[in-house]
Amino acid sequence: MRVAVVVVTYNRADLLARMLEGLAALDRAPDAVIVVDNASTDHTPDVLAAATLPGLRTIRTADNLGGAGGFHLGLRTAYDEGFDAMWLMDDDVVPAPDCLSRLLEADGSCLISVREDTAGALVEKAAIRFDLRNPLAIRPKTASVDSTYSSRAEMPATVVVENVAFEGFLVRREVVERIGFPDPSFFIFYDDVDYAIRARRAGFSIRAVRDAVLVRQLGFDQQHDLSGWKGYYMYRNLFAVHFRYAENPLVRLKPWLIALVVVLLSPLRGGRAEARNVTRAVRDARRMRWLDPAAAPPPAVARR
Repeated sequence: MRVAVVVVTYNRADLLARMLEGLAALDRAPDAVIVVDNASTDHTPDVLAAATLPGLRTIRTADNLGGAGGFHLGLRTAYDEGFDAMWLMDDDVVPAPDCLSRLLEADGSCLISVREDTAGALVEKAAIRFDLRNPLAIRPKTASVDSTYSSRAEMPATVVVENVAFEGFLVRREVVERIGFPDPSFFIFYDDVDYAIRARRAGFSIRAVRDAVLVRQLGFDQQHDLSGWKGYYMYRNLFAVHFRYAENPLVRLKPWLIALVVVLLSPLRGGRAEARNVTRAVRDARRMRWLDPAAAPPPAVARR
């Protein structure tokens, strides 16, 4: 099996350097490492030029495509070059030396590594339940790996999950042939959730592999930015997932209700900035009700 690692990076050169060191230490070396540099303005090009990782090559974009655009480009490149499996990674994770080996030993076409923090605590946020049926579930992620298991040792060998992060997600070629590529229109956030939903609806199970260890170098703090530019994408893309995949009309109404509540509470929360974000987000999410054509499955003539 030929495996390509697809890494997306933007202005986090020091994190990327540690991540590349982790890839170099793998006991099962990947056949290629494709780094999509999203027009970084820091010393990322120097880090990539100095790296001695076998099979490393860089795609430097003219503009920042966001994580979604970067993974779209990287996965499409690896697919077009005929790789059998693609291992998607952000620049802030470091795999344990046997991480890829453990993934390749597991059965399944969609597999995820299980993340821990630098102190060894389980921090895998992949949803065990992502509820798009219950209109009262304000947050569709109603259970995650780390909310269900207090430690890695408590997990079974594999756990079925309903969404993924593009931080250690291994996808085999047959999945791409069936469902296509990450949707670049998401820019950041929820592109991985969208891809997981598409995979599951095509009949693929997604499994978290307990012994495939991935160390996350940063904490989770993005939820505090709802009045900033990231907040807009968080709202918009969450709403787009509901508009695309809600299982009943009441769930499709949730974005409107959430937007109304946020606007009413904005004087006590993020003020006018968050109110503007959420109203713009619900409007723009309606334009994302269908998959971007660029993310569609490749033509049948290109399949092996």
